[in-house]
Amino acid sequence: MLRRGLLAATVAAATRGLSQERRYRACLIGHTGHGNYGHDWDTSFRGFGNIDVLGVADPDEAGRAKAQSRSGARRAYADFRRMLDQERADLVGIFTRWADQRVPMVRAAAEHGAHIIMEKPFAATLEEADAMARIARERGIRIQVGHTTRTSAVVRRMVEMVKSGEIGDVLEMRTRGKEDRRAGGEDMMVLGSHLFDLIRMFAGDPRWAFAHVSRDGADIGPPDFRRGSEPVGPVAGNQIAAMFGFDGGVHGYFSSKASAQTNGPRFGFTVFGTKGLLYLPLSFEQFGGRPSILRSESWRSGGGAGEWQPLDPQMETRAEANASMVRDLLQAIEHDREPSCSARDGLWTVEMATAVYQSQLTRRPVELPLRDRRSPALEP
Repeated sequence: MLRRGLLAATVAAATRGLSQERRYRACLIGHTGHGNYGHDWDTSFRGFGNIDVLGVADPDEAGRAKAQSRSGARRAYADFRRMLDQERADLVGIFTRWADQRVPMVRAAAEHGAHIIMEKPFAATLEEADAMARIARERGIRIQVGHTTRTSAVVRRMVEMVKSGEIGDVLEMRTRGKEDRRAGGEDMMVLGSHLFDLIRMFAGDPRWAFAHVSRDGADIGPPDFRRGSEPVGPVAGNQIAAMFGFDGGVHGYFSSKASAQTNGPRFGFTVFGTKGLLYLPLSFEQFGGRPSILRSESWRSGGGAGEWQPLDPQMETRAEANASMVRDLLQAIEHDREPSCSARDGLWTVEMATAVYQSQLTRRPVELPLRDRRSPALEP
């Protein structure tokens, strides 16, 4: 009962400010055993009084039945194309965690004029990201990519704190991946997408990238690209150090390195300014981290140099974050604007990852946006 009450309260908060007269016909796409439904996205439409969940598609029979029960969908289908043909949805959730079926799913939804919310990563390759962004433009649909920090109240507060000068002039931003068994290239594609999106949220579009990618200390080359444990595109290396340049001389950094410590305690984002720094841990649920500010020019705490202070509000639960992304997409549809994490934003996360590899392979900085839109190729 407690969990049910919390979910109801979460959705009630998320639906404030929406037109209750406009109703949405929604369908969900997942694939049990092949990316499933990502981070609990199959329940993200529940409780929205103006969303009718008509169908769920999943090739796996047992998984399909469970997903129908979780989502409250009226009907279940083995094939997503048949579902979209039958239900004529105007809102489609593409919730598979794996990225190898993104383009056909987006194309099928767009052909019916449906707006889309999807799990990250946006695409497996830059070519596929370009294709989906083009489909969205040509069909006039909105795509919301599930980088849930985009709609987080505390992250938006951090952005405003930076804009108002609370930590002075921004000097740099530093991020680290989760650095679990996927450390390096796969970590960058799966979890680095969150971090790349955060960097852009604070600094805008990067102008160039310079990176070093290695495996066990040896530089990677074209033969080193492989498929990861999940189909998220070509990945390589177990250590990455990448730098991005932004307007105003600001630099952003991403790092991921394999080590004996694989529980991800450093997974997070830090903004360094002339008067202090802001820290956003992304493993807060597991490690008890809290978004915080340190008002110290030396970037040290104690000894009269300032102390870490937690920020309010705290990070949302997963259910709250997912509901907030749905709400933002509905507002974008109703007010004819782009959602908080649009197809363009999703494309940039893939472009930044591709730039890391291009810089390593060419041994030089690369300009952004990339002129060469090809992703690294897998050896046959």
